[in-house]
Amino acid sequence: MARINLNLKFTDRSTQMLAQLQSGVRGLINDAYTVFVDNTPVKTGNARRRTRLTKDSIAADYVYASELDGGSSVQSPNGMTEPTQDWITKQFKKIAKGK
Repeated sequence: MARINLNLKFTDRSTQMLAQLQSGVRGLINDAYTVFVDNTPVKTGNARRRTRLTKDSIAADYVYASELDGGSSVQSPNGMTEPTQDWITKQFKKIAKGK
């Protein structure tokens, strides 16, 4: 099972940059879920249907999740986790720059 956890806790709320980060991060997990599902190959639709979003993680809850995430499908040769992690990294950079 492939899983992405995004646990972020900020304790110092005094700086403007940290406030911007917190604001930008709130919607990040929902958008990351969309990116993950969009990168999930479709044959029967089972993989996309069984991908779940919890409070702080994305769970690919099917037996062949590791295979698909390893790039076994021509539709998604980079799997789902790698493109999602790349997208998250880009978003953090944007948030940090205040964009």
